[in-house]
Amino acid sequence: MNTMTAQRQAGWTRRMGHGVIVVLASAFLGLFLLLPLAAVFVEAFRQGVQAYVASIGQPEALTAIRLTLLVAVIAVPLNLVFGVAAAWAMTRFAFRGKALLGAFIDLPFSVSPVISGLVYVLLFGAQGWFGPWLSGHGVKIIFAVPGLVLATIFITLPFVARELIPLMQAQGSEEEEAARVLGANGWQMFFRVTLPNIRWALLYGVLLCNARAMGEFGAVSVVSGHIRGLTTTMPLEVEMRYNEYDYVGAFAIASLLAMLALVTLAVKTFLEWRYSDEIAAHAPGGH
Repeated sequence: MNTMTAQRQAGWTRRMGHGVIVVLASAFLGLFLLLPLAAVFVEAFRQGVQAYVASIGQPEALTAIRLTLLVAVIAVPLNLVFGVAAAWAMTRFAFRGKALLGAFIDLPFSVSPVISGLVYVLLFGAQGWFGPWLSGHGVKIIFAVPGLVLATIFITLPFVARELIPLMQAQGSEEEEAARVLGANGWQMFFRVTLPNIRWALLYGVLLCNARAMGEFGAVSVVSGHIRGLTTTMPLEVEMRYNEYDYVGAFAIASLLAMLALVTLAVKTFLEWRYSDEIAAHAPGGH
């Protein structure tokens, strides 16, 4: 009886512990994630759907949306190419400076976005190192779209590479070496062996990179000049409208960013569910 009682008490204690952890985790997510997200949509629709649509349909808002998408369309593919190349170099070759390359990949995580934007101003601004030469040749980077793209590329640079490197290290290079022995050239080996093994991690990296590119504020704010209708992305437009006490307009655009994030999360979740068996098969240790 004493043993059975002790086992029951131990089981009850475990269930209580699990319940407390679940309640705490749910409360934390609700307070710091779901409640702010709900507040964005509540404020966006506070004056009704008509006011919401009118705010989104303003020329400045439409320009900000187009500019945000343009910057993401340019920055994400470039970082995809860089991420794959960097992951390949880090996991398949031994060379001097390998640790330094890894540190450079992580640099955007450790440098404030505002500082990175300021660096571009010091390099390409009118009084910067290359500013006079650029002005003399009619090239404008700061307070123009190229500056926004450069700042976004820098901030989102690590996402694809850092998704791929651990996976490629764990998978090893045996399959690629076998393909090489069988006569495959470099491109054939990559597209027929490497890419199928890393495509899910590559997709996740691209989704994260795209989400950060569209939501970046600090670095873009420094290099944009806040020229409404020309260099203001969606996050900058949110700030400007909020400072102008246009709360409905600010939260309306913020809700679009939130919906983009939710769509990204939904796509990722759907792919994980739809292709769970294939993802598990390509994971380290999968068969």
